[in-house]
Amino acid sequence: MRRRTAAVLVVVVAAVATACQRPAPRPAPSPTPTGPRAPADIVDLAAVDPTVRTDIRYASAHNFVGRPIDGYPEPLCLLTRRAAEALRRVQAAALARGRSLKVYDCYRPQRAVNEFVAWAKRPAEQQMKVEFYPGLPKDRLFADGYIGAPTAHSRGSTLDLTLVPVPTPAQPDYTPGEPLLPCTDPAGRRFADASVDMGTGFDCFDPRAHTADARTTGAARANRELLKRLMTEQGFENYPREWWHYRYVDEPYPDTWFDFPVARSSLR
Repeated sequence: MRRRTAAVLVVVVAAVATACQRPAPRPAPSPTPTGPRAPADIVDLAAVDPTVRTDIRYASAHNFVGRPIDGYPEPLCLLTRRAAEALRRVQAAALARGRSLKVYDCYRPQRAVNEFVAWAKRPAEQQMKVEFYPGLPKDRLFADGYIGAPTAHSRGSTLDLTLVPVPTPAQPDYTPGEPLLPCTDPAGRRFADASVDMGTGFDCFDPRAHTADARTTGAARANRELLKRLMTEQGFENYPREWWHYRYVDEPYPDTWFDFPVARSSLR
């Protein structure tokens, strides 16, 4: 019995020694600084229609988090070509009515969504509450559908936008730390971003931002309805809780969530 035990120990020791002599597996290569590349049919909207104005909020500090968001090294509107061409037709119709489109966000990397999720779990970070969710507890933002994870934005055919007058007035710069104005205040008393009156500001997490909210009347109601009509005629669908949010229905990647950065270097 002792001889058998000793023999087993010899085998085990030999096996361990052999394993230790094997080279360690090589680590997987780290991603390049620009991250994964976009499919060939993802384009910069400016190359399809340079007349559409842009105000890419997540590349700046003027958003509900209060800092530039991961995945937005450049303030670009990236979209699938199919959605960008449809938006070009919307812009032509808007210009014929003395209006222009202005986009706030287009393709959104999954890493940005991950940052939103992490931010939502830190209740102390509420420096932008006064402007973006003045009447809503932060812990309700996901539950009430104002932030989604995952989001259709990461599929490349969804965008946030508004209408601006033509000619478009100059938009004041946002300075981090400046006094905030509630997005639910009347036009003229909230942040002046050159948009026509839509009843609330962009990314206003409040029932007043629901597209068909009954409290939105007069010019603001007409402007929401105009934007919806122009977008719907070219194949876009509105998200009812956000007057600014539209998805191109015939999207080419309905089941894919991308994570390439919002940068020219991501394009092919």
